[in-house]
Amino acid sequence: MKVYSRFFKRLIDFVLSLVAFIVLLPVFLVVTLLLATANDGKPFFLQPRPGKDGRIFRVIKYKTMNDRRDERGKLLSDAERLTPIGAFVRKTSLDEIPQLLNVIAGDMSLIGPRPLLVEYLPLYNETQGRRHEVRPGITGWAQVNGRNAISWEEKFRYDVWYVDNVSFLLDVKIIFMTIGKVFKSEGISAEGVATMERFRGTPSASFTQEKSNHP
Repeated sequence: MKVYSRFFKRLIDFVLSLVAFIVLLPVFLVVTLLLATANDGKPFFLQPRPGKDGRIFRVIKYKTMNDRRDERGKLLSDAERLTPIGAFVRKTSLDEIPQLLNVIAGDMSLIGPRPLLVEYLPLYNETQGRRHEVRPGITGWAQVNGRNAISWEEKFRYDVWYVDNVSFLLDVKIIFMTIGKVFKSEGISAEGVATMERFRGTPSASFTQEKSNHP
């Protein structure tokens, strides 16, 4: 496992993401054009995210929501700002294509815990913070076990379990499970919201790693 995670995983990430980006380049260009039209010429945005060991990098993402604000200048809710093309891009997981560039650059992996907001870093307890022991991924164990439809505590349990059990066979399994989730459009949003409620910290200090979630 250590040999794979230290050496071969990065090599596989680079080769597969480069090939995937070349193959998906026509789709990338079409989606970019459509989102640029829907978002006043702004198809992308760069956002700082913590990567391996908490190192901050800029993740490139499709801009699936517009910048509409209310009369007081406050941004509207995610559901109100999500454009029709943006909703389609999210539903089909096409919003992950630009992050292949982050994988090629070495900031991300194809498989790993999703890169979350920098502001969440001080909210993690010691166990949750272990998700940063590996590179963040485009997809991961939490994504194929519920994505945005599960609680933050469940998501972090899956993330830490992956850190402790990363292997080539597990990554292959996650890739195939991800393909199935994409076709079924499962777990795109949490109940009652357009994406996922913000993480505000775990109330209980007795967060324990769940060992039963294994392949």
